[in-house]
Order: sequence, then structure tokens, then C-alpha cells
Amino acid sequence: MENLAPCPKCKSEYTYEMDNLMVCPDCGLEWDPTEVVAVVETGLVVKDANGNILANGDSVVVVKDLPVKGAAKSIKAGTKVKSIRLVEGDHNIDCKIEGFGSMALKSEFVRKA
Repeated sequence: MENLAPCPKCKSEYTYEMDNLMVCPDCGLEWDPTEVVAVVETGLVVKDANGNILANGDSVVVVKDLPVKGAAKSIKAGTKVKSIRLVEGDHNIDCKIEGFGSMALKSEFVRKA
């Protein structure tokens, strides 16, 4: 029998293939094994405003104007942010934005570029 990856959610070893997805009979999770590689390595799942999984080093685009405390202007919608870093917490993206410097953003206000 072939060696299949365990479930990323419940760690069950009784997974099986169905079409191009993997399925866990214990918790019912269905996942694409090619996407889960990044999730398993970091152990942190961060999704953008459209539900796409983000990874360290991705580029994102801000989807709405974001006011910045202590700054005279806000970050405008459409601003591209390169080389993000994922972190734990409420503001789960660390990045540098031109004209603002280091920032922490919430993933719900960005989309993958």
C-alpha cells in the first residue's frame, strides 16, 4: 500500500485519494495536497479577502483604503505590497510599504497579487 500524507487538521493516518484531492474519513476534511505543503511547513493558515491561501514572500494588493494612526494620509486601495511575512495574531501580515515603512496588516484587507 502506498504511503499517504496524514490529515493536516486531525493528523489521522487513514487518508485516501479521491480524484485530485485527499480525504480524511475521521474529520471529513478534503484538501489539495499541492496547496497543503506550504500550510504544513508553517503551521499557520492565512487567507486573503478572496479565500486564497497566502505564504511568506507573496505579493498582495490592498483592497480598501486603510487609515494609519499618526499618519497624515491613508494606504490607498490598489497599493501593491511585496515580500510579506506571515505572523500569529490579529494583524497576521508583516510588511514594508513604500512611504509608510514597516506595517502590520490584517489579511482580510488584501488579495493575492
